[in-house]
Amino acid sequence: MRDPAKDVMEKAYAKWAPVYDTLCGPVFLSGRRAAAAAAREVGGRILEIGVGTGLSFDDYGATTEITGIDMSAPMIARAQERAATGRYPFVKQLAVMDAAAMTFDDATFDCVVGQFVITLVEDPERVLSECARVVRPGGQIILVNHLYSEKGLAAAVERLLAERARKVGLRPEFPFQRLAAWAESHGGAELIERRKVKPFGFYTLVRFRRLAQERAAA
Repeated sequence: MRDPAKDVMEKAYAKWAPVYDTLCGPVFLSGRRAAAAAAREVGGRILEIGVGTGLSFDDYGATTEITGIDMSAPMIARAQERAATGRYPFVKQLAVMDAAAMTFDDATFDCVVGQFVITLVEDPERVLSECARVVRPGGQIILVNHLYSEKGLAAAVERLLAERARKVGLRPEFPFQRLAAWAESHGGAELIERRKVKPFGFYTLVRFRRLAQERAAA
């Protein structure tokens, strides 16, 4: 199944922006909180790619400094409105930026978080490599997503719905193995956790640690 085109995603999320909090906030709550909790354990400078409307701001705190980017200008505008309330002094920067071509220096952040985003970008491997570039050695890349059911009835249903879903900015068919293969080929990141998010296990939390020295790819 081909990766979603960037322009399709931009158009879809421009339409989603006004209603995203209402429709998607409750649906993604458990995954969002799990990813933020893992990021808080790392602490320090946290980059959130695909920050959207800033729904996750409530899940961070004073031990963190949050930078958020999103390719959707309408989404970032909503996040800026949320930050302007003054409730989130730890949110330091919000910008329209493509996660596949970030302008940050190498090793800028202690942690990079991607909540429900890596399965939707045009080139996931390139985005992951950019995340590895901007995170410091020893830092973490934390992802949460619904990942592809590789067998059984759920897999059949996801394949059936995949084409319709991508037209509205969703993508149900993305296997964990693709993330694992990226880490193996990149050589500068190691998988340290993969677990289902409670209570229903519909979402998966994945954590990579940035290695101080890149290993040779297998």
